[in-house]
Amino acid sequence: MSIQILEFDAIRNTHPTVTSTVDQQLFDTNGNTVDRNQSLIDAEVIRLQNAEPIKLLRAERNVKLAETDWVVTMHKELGTNIPTAMKTYRAALRDITDSATSLDDVTWPEKP
Repeated sequence: MSIQILEFDAIRNTHPTVTSTVDQQLFDTNGNTVDRNQSLIDAEVIRLQNAEPIKLLRAERNVKLAETDWVVTMHKELGTNIPTAMKTYRAALRDITDSATSLDDVTWPEKP
């Protein structure tokens, strides 16, 4: 994620009344200047950068869960049992953040 996007998100998170920025100036909905707390913004940028790897991991995990949603839905609609292997796989996906902190250190469970 680019630093500009992170800084914009950091400004939104740290200065909730800000609705626009022009040349490093912050403005609220009435067009009034809002005092810029750069140290607070910088700290929030760092927090967002540190959170990005786990955010990407969760996004990929959610894609993998979504790919198997149809199995659960089908069995629920038919009134049949969800296969144990599928339950185990989906539980392992939901628990993936217990053992991994980024896409670089994840070991994905094997899809049944």
